[in-house]
Amino acid sequence: MKRFVAFAALFLLLLSMPAAYSAAAPAAIPPSPLSFSRLLQVALGLSIVLAAVVGMTWLLRRFTSGHGLAGGALKIISGVAVGPKERVVLVELRDTWLVLGVAPGQVNMLHSLPKPESGGDLIPAEGKARAPHFSEWLNRAIKGRQRER
Repeated sequence: MKRFVAFAALFLLLLSMPAAYSAAAPAAIPPSPLSFSRLLQVALGLSIVLAAVVGMTWLLRRFTSGHGLAGGALKIISGVAVGPKERVVLVELRDTWLVLGVAPGQVNMLHSLPKPESGGDLIPAEGKARAPHFSEWLNRAIKGRQRER
């Protein structure tokens, strides 16, 4: 019987050891902040931000018209593309308008004319057809939809 009690005590002691060990064990080690997935996430985010900066710079250069160059003495009035890399540009220089042909590596003056008296309008006001504003078009579209119901 003593053997049985000793064996049972030893058995209970062995069973309680893992519980006591796990209670005294330190908390789980947190994942390292320098893991490969974290570095990949940071690199991807940085590349997206840099791509956005480069894209916005390209758009800004592409779509700025250069109005107000040379301290207001030179203004681009209008321009139209006539080819993949060729443009015809109307430039105002003091009281003269210059029609320029612009191609890669060269600029040619096509015509020169005095600045119009009407404030820069090439088409007289009575002959000009005014396009409807977006708000007018939207109101007409909404009213048309209400009539369909």
